[in-house]
Amino acid sequence: MKRRSFLKKSAIAAGATLAATGLKANPISGEDKDFYELKVFQLTGGGSRNQLKKYYTEAVIPLLNKRGSKVGAFNEYSLEDPPKMYILHAHKSPADYYDAAMEMNSDKVFLEAAKTYMQLPADKPVFERYETFLMEAFDGIPQFKTPDKNRGLLELRTYESYNEDAGRRKIKMFNDEELPLFEKLGLHPVFFGQLLAGRFMPALVYMLWFKDMEERAANWGKFGSSDEWKTMRVKEEYANTVSKVKKVFLTPADFSQI
Repeated sequence: MKRRSFLKKSAIAAGATLAATGLKANPISGEDKDFYELKVFQLTGGGSRNQLKKYYTEAVIPLLNKRGSKVGAFNEYSLEDPPKMYILHAHKSPADYYDAAMEMNSDKVFLEAAKTYMQLPADKPVFERYETFLMEAFDGIPQFKTPDKNRGLLELRTYESYNEDAGRRKIKMFNDEELPLFEKLGLHPVFFGQLLAGRFMPALVYMLWFKDMEERAANWGKFGSSDEWKTMRVKEEYANTVSKVKKVFLTPADFSQI
């Protein structure tokens, strides 16, 4: 109870600090929004992908599902070498993220299920390294949306901003105007998150799903030519909000829950 109280007070204090610095003013509390943990694994090749799958299906996914969280697992569309795997943990709150991390150090069922993975020898590592991005869900899409089963392509986009105020204004643009247009024109959202920790800050990260590359091209084309987009993009309040865009195309792994 003391730890949860501390986490809640810390979240409130952090929110006050963010508001004071102009990062955002959030009418929805952190307890009502998802908290995303995106891990990007630089795999070593060989059987490393199957080893990571085994670890997740036998240990990580059961632990997170027990807590009400879901796991998305994605391979690169282009199958670049060395391979990468993107894994998303969709937690219910920052406290759930913290509790899950602590359980992975102490939960006997999890540690037993993870034993094979944890005891792999040093000369047979699963990954070179992995990096983690932590994100808070947008007000406009506070929980992730499960894609249709026919999703064959996912697009992960990162929008960098030149400073914190520009990032705040871009998030406002999404919450107030862009997200409804995305839904209308078939840019199917999975999640939208403000980056709280990781490379590229200040930035936002979001994921869309499509049936295939053809649907993606068609629906982005509709968006770019729409009167709504042409109107909102020239508004002064949204000027210079994005300095760089990064795009990664992914396909769902066979054990992905998203």
